[in-house]
Amino acid sequence: MKNWAELASTSHYQTAVEVRQELYAGNMQEAIMGVTELIDALTRSDKRALQGQLVRLMKHILKWKLSPEYRTVACSLSILESRREISNILEDTPALNTSHIEDSWQQVFDIAVLEAEIETGHEPTTTLLSWAEVFDNEYALSRLENGNNSQ
Repeated sequence: MKNWAELASTSHYQTAVEVRQELYAGNMQEAIMGVTELIDALTRSDKRALQGQLVRLMKHILKWKLSPEYRTVACSLSILESRREISNILEDTPALNTSHIEDSWQQVFDIAVLEAEIETGHEPTTTLLSWAEVFDNEYALSRLENGNNSQ
């Protein structure tokens, strides 16, 4: 009997190859165990990716709120990119949804605060971010902030 959990945590591709071999050999029980572990491993990977993007998104919003000096095009683009990545992860992984985000909200926020403080040298004064602040509010530079005074 294979150690499917270890294999799936090591290589998703190799796990799929091994499952295929078990199917060809007619070992349905082994193949089922392999597929089950592979699904679990992929879901864990997607959860980590989702949480990483949430941390990144919240960190940049915290920096944006902290001071005008952190309101840059790069920060604005990072917010947009993180939102897009989160949307893609949620779309591609039906097991992950908004309730998963809500369940991990405080933990993710705490990590984002720590990272924002490390990057800026200043502790953010924001005690929590709302759903609207994270997913709906616009964080873009106006023409004047961008140094472009022309219409």
